[in-house]
Amino acid sequence: MFWYGHDGGWGWFAMSVSMVLFWLVIVGIGVLIFRALGRTREHPHTHIQAGPSPEQLLAERFARGEIDEEEYQRRLTTLRASPSSTNKE
Repeated sequence: MFWYGHDGGWGWFAMSVSMVLFWLVIVGIGVLIFRALGRTREHPHTHIQAGPSPEQLLAERFARGEIDEEEYQRRLTTLRASPSSTNKE
């Protein structure tokens, strides 16, 4: 008697699917809010890891035999020179 004059259950199917979709949207919004509130406020540049210094890179090249001792000492002296003496204009 309940289905008399109806489309044979399509209304029930549509109602069930829409209820599932409704709850998925509600849960999704809740998860997004929870994640947004749980996130710490950090500056993006705080996660940048500094690589090896130029002196460390030079020492590694010397240790691998890519440069000889004379070139190593010359480049090390250049690196350790004060920036004001190399940037005179």
